[in-house]
Amino acid sequence: MDLNRNGRRRVVITGLGAQTPLGTLDSFWQNLLAGRSGVRRITQFDASDMGVQIAAEVDFDPGEHINPKDARRMARPSQMALVSARQALADAGLTQAEIVSDGDRTAVVLGSVIGGFHLLMEGSYDYIFRGRRPNPFALLHGLPNIPAHLISLDMQATGPLETISTACASGTQSIGAATELIRSGRVDRVFTGGVDCLIRKEVIGAFDAMTVLSKHYNDTPELASRPFDVDRDGFVMGEGAGVLLLETLEQAQQRGARIYAEVLGHAASSDAYHSAAPDTEGTGAIKAMRWAMEDGGLNLDEVDYINTHGTGTRLNDITETKAIKSLFGERAYSMLINSTKSMIGHGMGAAGALEAIACTLSIYHGVVHPTANLEQPDPECDLDYVPHEPRQVSIRSGLSNSFGLGGQNACLLLGRV
Repeated sequence: MDLNRNGRRRVVITGLGAQTPLGTLDSFWQNLLAGRSGVRRITQFDASDMGVQIAAEVDFDPGEHINPKDARRMARPSQMALVSARQALADAGLTQAEIVSDGDRTAVVLGSVIGGFHLLMEGSYDYIFRGRRPNPFALLHGLPNIPAHLISLDMQATGPLETISTACASGTQSIGAATELIRSGRVDRVFTGGVDCLIRKEVIGAFDAMTVLSKHYNDTPELASRPFDVDRDGFVMGEGAGVLLLETLEQAQQRGARIYAEVLGHAASSDAYHSAAPDTEGTGAIKAMRWAMEDGGLNLDEVDYINTHGTGTRLNDITETKAIKSLFGERAYSMLINSTKSMIGHGMGAAGALEAIACTLSIYHGVVHPTANLEQPDPECDLDYVPHEPRQVSIRSGLSNSFGLGGQNACLLLGRV
């Protein structure tokens, strides 16, 4: 058996599926390389009376992919997660029949902040304030574990089934947990990633009240998400789903699968500092990055690229930059660093999964997408964030960072096979 540097089973990525503000997998990647923004004026509700009127919405018609009767009962996150899992399966060159034949060795680990909770909220409102009969599907499909359940049901994956909810780190931490299931020998294959659809009036309003959303670019939404730029004024809410199919290297090679990249390491840490603000010294972020490299057995000089959390808030971008420089020292200035959120906004539970997909494709294709809207870097953000144009480069390994509410930090270390 081929083992990694720390003597554990090697885990590789063989399938990808995505629903994003920039389209599905191929469109997502090509639009990232072109530096196109998926941010626009909100269409899912009337935001004309709000201070924040923009978001990164996904053009998604469930009827094109799911039986209409089934789709009507599902929450939007469940629909997107299920379709993304089917895409990842096909992208990996596998069929559902192959999953069914080995179902006990296939797991599902998905991240989400609140899943389809809006169904439960709307059903409760109708019952309490309007006296309507409760929707029998509202409670069930409002649970945060239902997107993962529906993937398991559809694939007949009968191994472990897990839902991880660690705010903005959910997708990243789920991929780490999935990696451990394979390393331990419990399963050979995992559908993993994250999903969230939080472009809701009450969510946008709440984040606006926290003064963390961009609100100065309502008339030019494509310019609103600008991580590391001196004129940034907050993050842009996004939505979407990203699913990765992980397998053992041995199994992938035996079936002649295309291998995008390897999950070399992962880690999570807590700031234990503040519910909403990051530790300004970046201590938790430093630990997560360092532990991920230790988990993969890599040295600092073996990491070439970082896909940052990169939200575009005043504090996050400075703190993350400080953490990178503290950990890597002078080498930080020769590394390529970017923010996928500059084009797709912050997808919450989906963010880490979509950024892991971007990191995976960067390693596979040997190119790093630009950070959009980086016109004048903040003097405190003085690294190479790949402005304006994509950069062709051979990447040995890269980090994908996710730092969330509640002091949640998670990091993946991905590498070329």
